[in-house]
Amino acid sequence: MSLKELIGQTATLTVARQAAFGYFLTDGNEDVLLHINETDQEYQEDEQVEVFLYADSQGRLSASTTIPEVAVGKYAWVKVADKNPSIGVFLDIGLKKDLLLGSDDLPVHKSVWPNPGDLVFITLKVDRNYLLYAKLATDPIIQSISTKATRKDFNKNVQGHIYRTAKVGSWVYTIEGFKGFIHESQRQQEPRLGQKVEGRIIDIKEDGTINVSLLGRKEESQDVDAERIYEYLMSRNGAMPYNDKSMPEDIQDRFKLSKGAFKRALGKLMKEGRVYQEGSWTYVKKD
Repeated sequence: MSLKELIGQTATLTVARQAAFGYFLTDGNEDVLLHINETDQEYQEDEQVEVFLYADSQGRLSASTTIPEVAVGKYAWVKVADKNPSIGVFLDIGLKKDLLLGSDDLPVHKSVWPNPGDLVFITLKVDRNYLLYAKLATDPIIQSISTKATRKDFNKNVQGHIYRTAKVGSWVYTIEGFKGFIHESQRQQEPRLGQKVEGRIIDIKEDGTINVSLLGRKEESQDVDAERIYEYLMSRNGAMPYNDKSMPEDIQDRFKLSKGAFKRALGKLMKEGRVYQEGSWTYVKKD
């Protein structure tokens, strides 16, 4: 097996000779350069060194004593380092050169591409030119590492990272190891791939996967919704053409709230004596 076939993996090689810019390592048949920038140690001839093999930007076989957590056939969570809307996002796997997760492997809508600092679960793939790229974990891979939730986990708060996203919903892998789904009705906006989210478990499936809501619990949501409505009122000099009899679609268009949530929030403001209704309008109560 040639060393190029081990790109994206680790190998134990022997120091053949030292050069001004690093060390040449060998498996007995081929040599590879361990550049001085890719190690923080000094070696003697015939010493064995464990290295990670990759191809540099010119396609030349290279070695590093930094061993990433991720490899060909091995998955890990890695941090997004940069984003280029034309080609994809770059990931920090510990090497001097960041790894590309190409646009073909990312969501169609760039608004939900990962941002720097987000975490994605990936493995490595090697193309025909022996260049390394990132490959996102599929559902079966996430399933294979997940832990089954039980009924006692119902209604618990959870945190996790989005590993797949679509219009119908988002899929999350939580810190506890649960594999979860967030239906589009249970989020105010579509989270990014790789984004860390917080929510609560609203259902546990027979297979141990969970449904998660990113919406606040009713009492918390009511407070937030009430303040949003009050801010909107103040932005209109204390009056708005909406009340608890307004059409659900009008409420949805203006406030992105269901009619039930709108009525609860408006009721809270009225109970607190901050607003009142007159006809089809709602007004801020003046002191």
